[in-house]
Amino acid sequence: MHGFSIGNVNISGNLILGPMAGVTDLPFRLLCKEQGADLVYTEMISAKGIYYNNKNTYKLWEIDDAEHPVALQLFGSEPGLMAEIAAKIEYRNFDIFDINMGCPVPKVVNNGEGSALMKNPGLAAKIIKEVSQAVNKPVTVKIRKGFDDNSINATEFAKMAEENGAAAIAVHGRTRQQYYGGKADWDIIRKVKETVKVPVIASGDIFSAEDAARCREETGCDALMLARGARGNPWLFRQIKSFQEKGEELPGPGIDEVANMMLRHGRGLIKFKGEIMGMREMRKHIAWYTAGYKNSSAIRRMANGIETYCQLEELCKIMTGEK
Repeated sequence: MHGFSIGNVNISGNLILGPMAGVTDLPFRLLCKEQGADLVYTEMISAKGIYYNNKNTYKLWEIDDAEHPVALQLFGSEPGLMAEIAAKIEYRNFDIFDINMGCPVPKVVNNGEGSALMKNPGLAAKIIKEVSQAVNKPVTVKIRKGFDDNSINATEFAKMAEENGAAAIAVHGRTRQQYYGGKADWDIIRKVKETVKVPVIASGDIFSAEDAARCREETGCDALMLARGARGNPWLFRQIKSFQEKGEELPGPGIDEVANMMLRHGRGLIKFKGEIMGMREMRKHIAWYTAGYKNSSAIRRMANGIETYCQLEELCKIMTGEK
């Protein structure tokens, strides 16, 4: 298993937990790290939110010492503001700045942010350049294949990003128009890899150790970014690592291990966000943890009413047959 470097940050392996809004908060990142993630990303943070002192923003950049290396992901569309905010928060305990140029969500895109920047390479170049010049930490960029099928420009965009100071580029093999539907195009990732000298991180449709091996083979990428595949499945990192190192496909976790992980995740969320908020957040995670198990729809229905840790414990007892 090969590590790689992003600027002056050495990463011991090639498995990355990608940024997901409402998912990759501190408690979940710690669980993924423990299971073998070599680099973790925060949820995306609005540069404007920091500028206007939005209280909700502060929780997003809380980082535990056990997580390093960590990439903090910023989004915005104003070069001067992005650079100013990056310089202002650089002292905080993360290792890499990432700029989001791939988010497909309408409220982000309609503001000219996220994947909308793929339609505006001139502005994107300014953002990358000004942020890179404003900070000493390495700056990376996360992009998509293109905005839609008529504007597939990932290779040119990646080259532009590299020329303006990007120290690595993550490519999701779908257009903005596709969101997460259809099939990820790994071929475009291979083309980006052949075009730039900085590390290229492959993202899209990595749900198993076999997917990971195939993606590396087909793209020649330096690292793999797991996102939706890790929801409710932090063990995916461990499984891919085992396959990479020993050629062994580890079995998935047993129901007891899943229940135990859910309880630990719940405790982490309570410590981080308080019981009410933490248990509300936990509901969607329960749906992901239990997807595909027998009674999963009944468990999901119960999960929707969970408000206390005791109720989570009860749910886990029912899952494991203790009740």
